[in-house]
Amino acid sequence: MNESQTPSILQFLGRWFFRAILGLFAFSLLLTFVYRWLPVPLTPLMMYRAGQALGEGRLPRLEKSWVSLDQMSPRLKFAVLAAEDMKFYEHKGFDWEAIEKARKHNLRNRTIRGASTISQQVAKNVFLLPQRSWIRKGLEAYFTFLIEHAWPKERIMEVYLNIVELGDGVYGVEAASERYFSKPAVKVNASEAALIAAVLPNPRRFKISRPSGYVRLRQTKIRNRMPTAARLAKTPVLKTGLSHRGSIAGSK
Repeated sequence: MNESQTPSILQFLGRWFFRAILGLFAFSLLLTFVYRWLPVPLTPLMMYRAGQALGEGRLPRLEKSWVSLDQMSPRLKFAVLAAEDMKFYEHKGFDWEAIEKARKHNLRNRTIRGASTISQQVAKNVFLLPQRSWIRKGLEAYFTFLIEHAWPKERIMEVYLNIVELGDGVYGVEAASERYFSKPAVKVNASEAALIAAVLPNPRRFKISRPSGYVRLRQTKIRNRMPTAARLAKTPVLKTGLSHRGSIAGSK
């Protein structure tokens, strides 16, 4: 290869790289627009978990059933707000105060504290594989920005409640409600909603079907915070489906 050919090869590679980036950008916009209106059929996390199961010699399980937000008990929304992201309706995808608190905590402690909002969790679960890297964090921020500007908050919440992992092969609150409580998500009471939200830090370690003392404690705290979450969501009291604060057993 002579020196005169080198610039043309570099130019060709540069054009190819630019077109690839442009194509990926256009595809991300298209996918974001499609999921603004249509159910998410599968997520990279679901496929990743299926691959893990096959690698362990097990048949993969996939229990999921898409339902609209108005086909879910509003208590489920309040529970995940109380557990995961009280400022969901205030921020634009990133809770900078929580991020700063997590940064300071992680500098002082061995345990790692996260600060992902519901929007960030939707971005990474719908569009990205569950792998830790700076590139992935950058893409997560990009997709978070996209959905926050392309989807209304209620759509972000609807997608989250339909794709969130809630056990081995169980995704979304409808499948979880049917599996663990033998009822559809629209009939879940406050105690059950709080229990579902209580396992969200690690739904493969914590069990809805066999809640530990730690999970029960989280359930109580979440249940007590649900009325506050309902107020932050600007939900009329009569539509919250919540009774007084505090009670777990038999909560309606």
